[in-house]
Amino acid sequence: MTAAKEAAARHISAAADDLIALSHRIHAHPELAFEEHLASRWVADALSDAGFDVQHGYCGLPTAVEATIGTGPTHIAICAEYDALPDIGHACGHNIIAAAAVGAGIGLAPLADELGLTVRVLGTPAEEGGGGKVLMLEQGAFDGVHAAMMVHPAAVEMAAMPGLAVSQFDVVYEGKAAHAGAYPELGVNAADAMTLAQVAIGLLRQQTSASDRIHGIVTEAGSAANVIPDVSRGRWIVRSSSMDTLQPLSERVRRCFEAGALATGCELSTAEVGPDYADLRPDQDLLDLWVANATALGRSFPELPNSVVGAATDMGNVSHLVPTIHPMLGLDCLPAVNHQAEFTAACRTQAADRAVIDGATGMAWTAIDVASRG
Repeated sequence: MTAAKEAAARHISAAADDLIALSHRIHAHPELAFEEHLASRWVADALSDAGFDVQHGYCGLPTAVEATIGTGPTHIAICAEYDALPDIGHACGHNIIAAAAVGAGIGLAPLADELGLTVRVLGTPAEEGGGGKVLMLEQGAFDGVHAAMMVHPAAVEMAAMPGLAVSQFDVVYEGKAAHAGAYPELGVNAADAMTLAQVAIGLLRQQTSASDRIHGIVTEAGSAANVIPDVSRGRWIVRSSSMDTLQPLSERVRRCFEAGALATGCELSTAEVGPDYADLRPDQDLLDLWVANATALGRSFPELPNSVVGAATDMGNVSHLVPTIHPMLGLDCLPAVNHQAEFTAACRTQAADRAVIDGATGMAWTAIDVASRG
């Protein structure tokens, strides 16, 4: 191990209690997309205390953070996420992501100039549907970056998440209310329109590729059984293996909703929830460096079945323009997996705390390797 890596590990170890406390604090105060006021402030304050030049409210986003240290020619971006999910909190472990990113920054801060690095820790809001990184990318947040990285918890270890491209949109049908028993013929049933669209989507799935995913929820479909619903609402997500295949699939799904409107006579409107997420394309050279460093930390990478299909992340958009990695840190918590209440609990355990420190150290070491290669 090089002297620089030993020094980075020492700095992270010295801050370990504070990093774990940060992870636990964010976990205990879950905040939804673009509402991460506490978490983003805690991340900004921790980086300011470590000597970073910090901007809170970066790129015009109130809960985005930019923290910079060093003046070297090699620019590294380390991404922190901190938004949670409705009802089940940090069921995707963004508390671990944020604390690990802060830890990597702390490990590199005293070494940046010596290594020829400019280190930027970016607090990126609204990964769970709002596309914070996409908005920041459009504002130039990743301009001039030579390598971007983050870590993400999962049930099992993965060097690279097979991330899909994704589109997310809201659907509203408007019909006409009527007494369901006395005058049903006067109603235009918005709930029926949503049902017909879901049946059409179910039939469409037979003609989609194995990696395609179509899923959603109905958020409103009437309030009384004896009233024909005049409004129904839902949120739907379409996933595919690439941006090229996402667009035609998304168009086919939208036609299913048009069919519901046509069959019932309802008016249909749709609205994008956020920007489309691109498929994740990890950089192989960076990934090799990460695997070597994670292995040196005692982490191992089990053989996974080919049937594993990825989720989606706005880090995918970054990966199309900047060499990027997004490794998954296993919490050894099966059968609990991401986006379950059981995974929320797993993200505040000894395994989760180890993931914070290993994630921070692995990213710091990988940044050092990038610097050594110039």
